[in-house]
Amino acid sequence: MPVIAKLRYLRIAPRKVRLVVDLIRGRSVREAKDVLSWTVKKSSPVLLKLLNSAVASAKNQYQLEESDLYISKVTVDEGPKLKRFFPRARGSAYQIQKKTSHVTMVLDTLGHAKLKKRKKAEKTTQKERQPKERKRKVRPEIGTYKPKLEKGIKRIFRRKSF
Repeated sequence: MPVIAKLRYLRIAPRKVRLVVDLIRGRSVREAKDVLSWTVKKSSPVLLKLLNSAVASAKNQYQLEESDLYISKVTVDEGPKLKRFFPRARGSAYQIQKKTSHVTMVLDTLGHAKLKKRKKAEKTTQKERQPKERKRKVRPEIGTYKPKLEKGIKRIFRRKSF
């Protein structure tokens, strides 16, 4: 049973959040907590808080244990930009975009992941049973027609053509 937790309007740029999210994607909850607690980035404590929230909702709503859960999917999308202006020379203004991000975390049980792997393995075994026919490329014979070059054409692209 997938458990979904969302964090919206996080005041960190999505590009910076994705660096940390890539470290925990596909890991078990315990491994992800260890990684997040030791990562020195601004978004890591926020993501740890989101992960703890997702685990708590999995325990309360679906009676799942923390040891059986893993992070199956994490997406970081771009949120609205806060537009501010900074004064510049001769009365002009420079626009600053303060970016926000939306994070969606999906937890799933390890048993569910094993079933998916089994289905993929069954599909690959079915493909192996039915080999594909390959088309062979026809190579030209050695010693076929070669155009003859005249003396003037050979020397056109040389530096000294006398």
